[in-house]
Amino acid sequence: MRNVAVIGVGQSKFARRPDASIREIAFEAFKEAVEDAQITREEIQASLVCSATHYDKQRTPAGIIAEYLGLNPQPTFNVEAVCASSGVGVRIGWSFINSGLHDIVAVVGFQKMTELSSAEVQEVMGRSGDVMWESPFGTTMPAYFALYAQSHMQKHGTTQEQMAKVAVKNHFYATKNPKAMFQEEITIEDVLKSRIIASPLKRYDCCANSDGAACLILASEDVAAKIADKPVWVAGLGLASSPMTLTGRDTSYDSFDCTVEAAKQAYRMAGVGPDDVDLAEVHDCFTITEILNYEDLGFCERGQGGKLVEEEQTYLGGKIPVNIDGGLLAKGHPVGATGASQIRTLVKQLRGEAGATQVEEAKVGLAHNLGGIGMYCAVTILKT
Repeated sequence: MRNVAVIGVGQSKFARRPDASIREIAFEAFKEAVEDAQITREEIQASLVCSATHYDKQRTPAGIIAEYLGLNPQPTFNVEAVCASSGVGVRIGWSFINSGLHDIVAVVGFQKMTELSSAEVQEVMGRSGDVMWESPFGTTMPAYFALYAQSHMQKHGTTQEQMAKVAVKNHFYATKNPKAMFQEEITIEDVLKSRIIASPLKRYDCCANSDGAACLILASEDVAAKIADKPVWVAGLGLASSPMTLTGRDTSYDSFDCTVEAAKQAYRMAGVGPDDVDLAEVHDCFTITEILNYEDLGFCERGQGGKLVEEEQTYLGGKIPVNIDGGLLAKGHPVGATGASQIRTLVKQLRGEAGATQVEEAKVGLAHNLGGIGMYCAVTILKT
């Protein structure tokens, strides 16, 4: 296998963006990534445009975005795996380079969600579940994840205060990230007093709809050696799936099987374990999800995720800093952009460019990108 590096990263501001179309938001991230990689767009041999469907009217958005970015006549591909779209896109880009087909590939993740109302977004997201047997009965995303929260609380004693601590942490670190959607700190009391969305999940337990894009430039080892000052290597990749219907899963609803499996694959390929990871970006679409991810990724024992954040072991300076760019809860979750944004954060950290949130001597980073109700999971491990 050929070694593959991330040689350039870029991201737009995550926010409500009525000022820009999907192609303009994608261009902001793409321009930053190309400049970071110190290449021209003509050197990019293929592009992967990653997003979830039904948030805007454009079919096959890869075509319109590749045109706007000036990437024709190179091949472009549309990648869709709901919230895990750009995490999956990284794996495909890595495969293109390893196959020898291409030496430089752009992965562009984007989403423009705020042109729809919150009710419309929930209806679209609800269709990530089975449209015959589940979503017609009101299983929106908050409802799905509330079931996991209730199960984890019942089985392991996880408290609403511990879940609230996740939101407090991630909002705190978002204030140090100029690309983040929310720029104000909150308290545990703020979370507990916020409006109930799907019990026990409250407003601050849930991520917000957002617009934004993130871009990664991947390159073969030969190319990276010539042009990259600080290449960050894709050391491990894991990708797994679970049944779409909850009733099709052999689970107790306190874990995501696809995360466990994808993590095993990525750790094995990278030749590391959970204790070797210096920081992680995990998919915290809801506060309970981050707690489940701690456990599924092996950062603590089963049932100890709430305690891990309560003791601030997932803060900067703790055992395993997690989502110290604000995570989905506070940085924002434009779903197609999330996986690429997570990897952008890790690349900045591993190059020592993270400023106020820099993890000292960070050498190994893990990105965890979940799709839908745990239907897909992409885990990517990066090394310096």
